[in-house]
Amino acid sequence: MTDDLLARHRAVLPSWVSPLYGDEAIELVAGSGRRVTDSTGKSYLDFFGGVLTTMLGHDIPEIREAVERQLATGLAHTSTLYLIRQQVELAEKIAALSGIPDARVFFSTSGTEANEAALLFATNHRRSNQILAVRNSYHGRSFGAMAITGHRSWSASGLSPLQVSWLHSGDRLRGRLAGLSDADHIDAAVEDLREVLATTTAGDVAALIAEPIQGVGGFVHAPDGMFGALKKELDNHGILFIADEVQTGWGRTGDHFWGYQAHDVQPDLITFAKGIGNGFALAGVVGRADLVNAVPATSFSTFGGNPISTAAGNAVLDYVRDHNLQQHAKNVGTILLDGLRAGTADTDTVAEIRGRGLMLAIEFVRPGTTEPDPALAARILDECRRGGLLVGKGGLHGNVLRMGPPLTLTEDEAREGLSILVDAIHRA
Repeated sequence: MTDDLLARHRAVLPSWVSPLYGDEAIELVAGSGRRVTDSTGKSYLDFFGGVLTTMLGHDIPEIREAVERQLATGLAHTSTLYLIRQQVELAEKIAALSGIPDARVFFSTSGTEANEAALLFATNHRRSNQILAVRNSYHGRSFGAMAITGHRSWSASGLSPLQVSWLHSGDRLRGRLAGLSDADHIDAAVEDLREVLATTTAGDVAALIAEPIQGVGGFVHAPDGMFGALKKELDNHGILFIADEVQTGWGRTGDHFWGYQAHDVQPDLITFAKGIGNGFALAGVVGRADLVNAVPATSFSTFGGNPISTAAGNAVLDYVRDHNLQQHAKNVGTILLDGLRAGTADTDTVAEIRGRGLMLAIEFVRPGTTEPDPALAARILDECRRGGLLVGKGGLHGNVLRMGPPLTLTEDEAREGLSILVDAIHRA
């Protein structure tokens, strides 16, 4: 049945929308908590959460009940031509949590659209189409978002509505900043920013957009404090800072509610998506009122902030805060991080284990080198699936396994998944 569905998928969907994450495609037909079941009846512990989207897990009663209450009204959609109570309530919560004074919130349906909106706000406010972006980044699949994606595998077009200049990423294994201490890395990054501004821009740059931890890039992240240091230089030129929190928001990193908070910085605009809807299409931008209001014409998002998705969003955010999931992510993430380091200490194919909270990655290389080994990563992903564990893959070279389990992952489930993963690494 799955093979037939795969053939039908290939017959009617684009070739670049591939359901093959590993050596075979699977159809997930049921889920509960942190576990999902495929069409053959096989159960898996879900360590990837629909690419960090089912942030609370599957079939969470509080989320289901909130959505069912809204459905019971008979209103699934009204558009922003009318007041939407759930939308206003969620916007109030997000504005308060953003740390931005007098903040405004615009809702959309995806992280791509959220980043597009942030670019619209910044370029209108600064009257410039010049953007600073970071190498190895990913910000979406639309025309503008691809232009600021520093990852060739995900850049489907060399055409661009923006003039983009590139800064170095936080990669500690390769590149010009590899092997530096945190302090030296930050100093070099600031000097790089100054050089880029002086040489590859026309001087009136609109904004820097950056992920506090690069998602598709393999959970690479810069030393704490780096974006704060960059922001001081940006402020000297009036350049805005956009924090792409699509994957790092809502307490996932454990240490902080937002990823940017590790950097002693306050963004001008914050984009969010994925986990806030727990599978319902919900995303947006929160930012300073003067920036969000910089759009010179009437605009809206047809489905952004609709009653169903914002009912889910309110329930998700309340659940995260009521159950202190940020601290829980830190505690359970520490079990995974420590266990992975101990379990692979005798392995010469693991170059780096990195991440924070429940956002963890393992980078695989050829033995004793820093040469990426994407084939090994693919084999281990398949071994994990055969053992009943779903993980993700990414990184600039496709050699990184990514884990973004639901924030409700229990300590016992963490140890169970850890055992499967470490066994898979040794078998591969």
